[in-house]
Amino acid sequence: MPSLVGSEMCIRDSYSNMEFSKVATEMNTRIENGEQETVEIELDHGEIVNCAIMIVLTVNDKDYIVLLPLDKNGQNHDGNVWFYEFIWDGSDKEPELGYISDDAEYEAVSEAFDLYLDDVEFDELVELPEEGLDGEE
Repeated sequence: MPSLVGSEMCIRDSYSNMEFSKVATEMNTRIENGEQETVEIELDHGEIVNCAIMIVLTVNDKDYIVLLPLDKNGQNHDGNVWFYEFIWDGSDKEPELGYISDDAEYEAVSEAFDLYLDDVEFDELVELPEEGLDGEE
């Protein structure tokens, strides 16, 4: 099981059609406030990968973290994300990550993330310009 080691990024706050557990809400608030931006995870073969935390989702009463793996320059060039079960009791203890081995569970998390992305895209499309609806400033 990978372990969380560090922190540092920010995320958007557009989850209008989604429900989140108390733990997910608390973690997403920390992310939005810049308190938890990145994590380092250690993979099974010992490689450490720095990842941007995108969001913590709640699916079927379980929490899942969406991570964007970054290269040594802090970039991601392929857009792939990693999904892990997010196990945290909200205390000062470090959260744990769990593998998602069930295909149906993985698909449900992937669909929830797609819904989140759709919400973010919709909110970006409907943002009104500064000058107002009639085009006057």
